[in-house]
Amino acid sequence: MNNETKFLIDSLTKNLVLRVIKEFKLSIKESLDAVYNSQLYDKILDLETGLYFQSAGYNYQLLRKELLEGKFA
Repeated sequence: MNNETKFLIDSLTKNLVLRVIKEFKLSIKESLDAVYNSQLYDKILDLETGLYFQSAGYNYQLLRKELLEGKFA
């Protein structure tokens, strides 16, 4: 993974964590756990999916669905 890709993934992750904090009223630690332990995060790290390149809004909708329904869509 090159530096540009790592930067994109780190930026996306930060945005997802901040959105989880805001919507679900979780602590930073709980929000980090929710994102890093999600199926979506595994998919973001799989560069072949291209999710790391999608917007935070798009990825957040997938994460939100996973958190609310317990499954990755």
